[in-house]
Amino acid sequence: MARKTHSNKRIKKKKALPRGEFPAHVESLTLEGRGVAHVDGKATFIGRALPGEEVRFVYRDQRRHFDLGDAVAVEQASPERVEPGCPHFHLCGGCAMQHLDPDAQVDHKQQALLDQLSRIGRVAPDQRLEPLTGPIWGYRRMARLGVRWVRKKGRVLVGFREPGSPMIADIDTCPVLDPRVGEKLPVISELIAGLKAYRDIPQIEIGCGDDHCALAFRHMVPLDENDRARLDAFADEHGFAIFLQPGGPDTLAPLVAGERDVYPSYRLEDFDVEIRFSPLDFAQVNAEINRRMVRQALDWLAVEPGDRVLDLFAGLGNFSLPLARRAGATGSVTAVEADEAMVARGAESAAANGIDNTRHVVGNLFEPDAAHGWMRESFDRVLLDPPRAGAEAMIPVIARMKPRRVVYVSCHPGSLARDVGRLVHEHGWRLVAAGVMDMFPHTAHVESMAVLEPDR
Repeated sequence: MARKTHSNKRIKKKKALPRGEFPAHVESLTLEGRGVAHVDGKATFIGRALPGEEVRFVYRDQRRHFDLGDAVAVEQASPERVEPGCPHFHLCGGCAMQHLDPDAQVDHKQQALLDQLSRIGRVAPDQRLEPLTGPIWGYRRMARLGVRWVRKKGRVLVGFREPGSPMIADIDTCPVLDPRVGEKLPVISELIAGLKAYRDIPQIEIGCGDDHCALAFRHMVPLDENDRARLDAFADEHGFAIFLQPGGPDTLAPLVAGERDVYPSYRLEDFDVEIRFSPLDFAQVNAEINRRMVRQALDWLAVEPGDRVLDLFAGLGNFSLPLARRAGATGSVTAVEADEAMVARGAESAAANGIDNTRHVVGNLFEPDAAHGWMRESFDRVLLDPPRAGAEAMIPVIARMKPRRVVYVSCHPGSLARDVGRLVHEHGWRLVAAGVMDMFPHTAHVESMAVLEPDR
């Protein structure tokens, strides 16, 4: 019988955090919206602190190369500090920058983009695009809200999580959410508390279209007829469409089976396009900025009738369908997306809009397969809108296709800078223009657009 052996390695106990409040001078902001200070020579990232401020903070975590903290007092305030517009700002992690003047938020994001392009990509745009801005309140039409029954409070909490915590913030309103949802958090809480399955609903996905909002309830146990009837009555009373999700994303279905008109939709009036979506789909969260972003992207891409256009990470067709309108009957759009369900819905949307010059293709753009026919074709214009990871694997493919112009829409300036840098330095392209779009006001999220051309 083998003898048990005991390792000589000792488990290191985590050091206790320094207790009390500590002074700091804030030098700059991180991409996540935290103030950067150096305390005893060590980088310290302080939540709710702004550049130029003298603050007192408490430690939240200590790492090898940096520490984390939260400001608890501002002894010398920045002139750009403003009173947050939400009474729950200091409790809720849904927003990170409500204490910063909205114009200064946009300036910070624009500078963050330029800094990343310079530092990571070693490039600078020939032209800086004017930031796209829009409503700063009530703009958020897509969201995931946590749900939890809290016995000590005797009620169900519905909302975003507390900063840096798995706990759900105790809020009764959310001014950044579409008001059709943000002003009804208490009645949604009461609804769930009245269900037999109130302990087994961990989250709600929100999707608001032009005409109505849909709520998708994730439930861990089957809902009985009484719970379903309560949900149905709630939908009628408050004008919501209700979806149920008992398992993974593919289990999502309307509460009332077979109902098609419960799916929300949005219109892009400039292109006579309507796109239907589910609460679990990826759709741009800010309707006004999305409309302006699509218009700007197509203007810069300069699609002409007869052009062959490639749309990468095409999703539901937010860009593909307007591109198809611009390309006209003699042109075409190839829309590539990894998610098969979204590809199918993109094709359905094209048909519903009377668009017949699109081709919708399933393709893994992180590991592109040269066997796919479209990979060996040439295109006049390319538009891409990848997730945070960017489109590194597609950069040499795009360069090989030799389009006349590329528009890159990004949700992470670091991956954008990396990919743009490769096009410029490895493939001889030029960064024509770049700028930000304030898709998520009051958060540190940076949405941006870059325009590139071969440097002929």
